[in-house]
Amino acid sequence: MDIKELDTNAAAMVTRGKGILAADESTGTIKKRFDKIALESSFESRRTYRELLFTAPDAEKYISGVILYDETIRQQTADGRPFPQLLAARGILPGIKVDAGAKALAGFPGETVTEGLDGLRERLAEYRGLGARFAKWRAVIDVGAGIPTAASLAANAEALARYAALCQEATIVPIVEPEVLMDGDHGIERCEEVTDATLETVFDALFLHRVRLEGMVLKPNMVIAGKKSARQAGPEQVAEATVRCLLRRVPAAIPGIAFLSGGQSEAEATLHLSLMNRGRKLPWELSFSYGRALQQSTLDAWKGKPGNVAAAQRAFLRRARFNGLARDGSYEAAMEQAAA
Repeated sequence: MDIKELDTNAAAMVTRGKGILAADESTGTIKKRFDKIALESSFESRRTYRELLFTAPDAEKYISGVILYDETIRQQTADGRPFPQLLAARGILPGIKVDAGAKALAGFPGETVTEGLDGLRERLAEYRGLGARFAKWRAVIDVGAGIPTAASLAANAEALARYAALCQEATIVPIVEPEVLMDGDHGIERCEEVTDATLETVFDALFLHRVRLEGMVLKPNMVIAGKKSARQAGPEQVAEATVRCLLRRVPAAIPGIAFLSGGQSEAEATLHLSLMNRGRKLPWELSFSYGRALQQSTLDAWKGKPGNVAAAQRAFLRRARFNGLARDGSYEAAMEQAAA
């Protein structure tokens, strides 16, 4: 473990004005995205799309790192440059998704635990050789009648902590991602309660496994009402509840928090981040690690057509720039109409 490199890279991932692009969609997930633009998902179409993102002009001004999928970290540009080398040459840290997905938790209907620890030490060594300098592991916490249970939270926290410790052993910065889903009909108060319990359990496990806080990045959900709730919270309420929850449970030693978008629209995710950063002095950087919230308008502009690449890259840069502005609270919702 190289502590200096870990701390340096973790800090670089949450550099002011920048954030992380989550381009680690599984083959199944990206097929769903491509289906919406009537594009066949193939090895080449996926490679072409990722090249579009990674070669977008000026992306390094707003993107500090990119999370890759196992297929993607092994792919190259059309002229033969491996994606990790391309990103590193632009000052963007390459990362890798290493979990094997959420599977049913035996004995606990409706709950899951993320798998993938078997053989992880060896996979991390291979990924580091391929250029990865950080990794990601996602735990999924659903909210419903009687769930999450303490057993589910403990199982997922234990897996996250073991993953994080193995990453740091390999001098790879772990992104620790406990996601409380926004799929239910629960209100924002219930989301805050579950997020609070989740973060408490996760950090207890991280301490037990001697994970170095200065050498990791937290990727949590925002505190937000479920999509099916009749009581949707306003943007200011989301920002207040999220910051309150984080101040209660996240140690100041963490260099930064990079939110997932969790099904929010592009504009919603950007506005919530901006409001959290506006007029506050916080112990850690508040950043973004978005997938759909950085890519949806890009896909809509591209539609799989070579002639649309420049327009798609402009759409991507627009979202990246807006989120870069949100890093210091200077993004305003009115910018969406002005830019359109």
